[in-house]
Amino acid sequence: MPRPNSIHVCSACGHEAARWSGRCPGCGEWNTLVEQVRPRPSRSGPPGERRRGAQPVSPVMLGDVAALDHDRLSTGIGELDNVLGGGIVPGSLVLIGGAPGIGKSTLTTMALANLVAAGRRTLYVSAEESAAQIRLRAERLNVGTPLNVPVVAETDLHAVLETLERERPEVCVIDSVQTLHSAELSSAAGSVAQVREVAGEIMRVAKELRIAVLLVGHVTKEGALAGPRVLEHLVDCVLQFEGERERTYRTVRAIKNRFGSTNEAGVFEMRDHGLVEVLDASARFVGEATRAPGSVVLCAMEGSRPLLVEVQALVCSSELVPPRRVVAGLDRNRVALVLAVLGAHAGVGLGAADVFVNVVGGIRVDEPGSDLAVALAVVSAAKRAALIGPGGRPLACFGELGLTGELRTVAHSGRRLAEAEKFGLTPVVEPDTQKTLRAAVRSVLETRPTRVAA
Repeated sequence: MPRPNSIHVCSACGHEAARWSGRCPGCGEWNTLVEQVRPRPSRSGPPGERRRGAQPVSPVMLGDVAALDHDRLSTGIGELDNVLGGGIVPGSLVLIGGAPGIGKSTLTTMALANLVAAGRRTLYVSAEESAAQIRLRAERLNVGTPLNVPVVAETDLHAVLETLERERPEVCVIDSVQTLHSAELSSAAGSVAQVREVAGEIMRVAKELRIAVLLVGHVTKEGALAGPRVLEHLVDCVLQFEGERERTYRTVRAIKNRFGSTNEAGVFEMRDHGLVEVLDASARFVGEATRAPGSVVLCAMEGSRPLLVEVQALVCSSELVPPRRVVAGLDRNRVALVLAVLGAHAGVGLGAADVFVNVVGGIRVDEPGSDLAVALAVVSAAKRAALIGPGGRPLACFGELGLTGELRTVAHSGRRLAEAEKFGLTPVVEPDTQKTLRAAVRSVLETRPTRVAA
């Protein structure tokens, strides 16, 4: 019986199966098995024979290895350079992921325009849009010289590779990696086999010619990068572009960075003429704080940068069983934990009320230091009491909640306090001043509330 020339590979765990099934036998995920061409067997003999002809390699001490000095290329966008660790490293692969319409193509076009203005050789490869569509977007941008950026509209992988070898740009943008395809594979563009082949070939050419490549990637409906996990392992840097299309603020985070820290984040604002750097986001969020019941200011950390954001809560009687818990900008499970601790250790029962919690501005906060802000915002909304600090300023706070009702310290407390003091938001309610959630709630309700009639 002839051997089948295709196998089915799980896009989640990489498990290989001879036949398709609805559920992966390896990891248990549903609808993740994708058909791809079986790899050709090696003709160099069995493993034992191949090893006989190989020569051993002598190890060297790590201290004797010469460190490489990378001359980074500045994109002219300070927030993006900070996230990358100081700029783009020649020969590196950077994967930028984000939801459709979030601004990935706008950001990369702006970066190339600035590089062209600085005298760098660039290339924009578009596999999704025509050259005319790219020009329309470039004319809208108020930065650099976007009309001087060389553009290639092509979906064939080998044509793109030949163009890279002929043009030899210093920086190249490929938009997007899921839409390129190799004619050597029978699977459709965007499949596991195609994405793996495209990324591998682009990496080979980029490393050989020292071309910095910015790969634009799609995301799934859950927000994760689409394609096999090997794609994230191949590239040198993974950037996540976050935000809501209906909101103006965008955040760029580094999930992986071989040439810098992953503790950096950049904040942008989407305007009619493109993305604009938000150099002092705290000033905007503090200035827009409502000072109404259910509103507090969270001293959060975006990587190594302190950021003041407004957390709002709304509590109202529920007509549903169970009541609704709607969360935006925070982890829903974390908010459920805070509500449980409020009921058990602070005497604020919300079992028959709908609770809505939101981080204003479309910013997402993923850190335990937001627990106290959520708790105080919910208490303020439930008691109909506006928590106003000295001088009529909003109340600022941060801290993690334990399941026994205690307040726990969080990282970078000094930076958070300094950022709050910069805008006059003192004193700050934090674990060093209040040891338990009950004490914190009692303190803010006794000394700061402004009652609002129902």
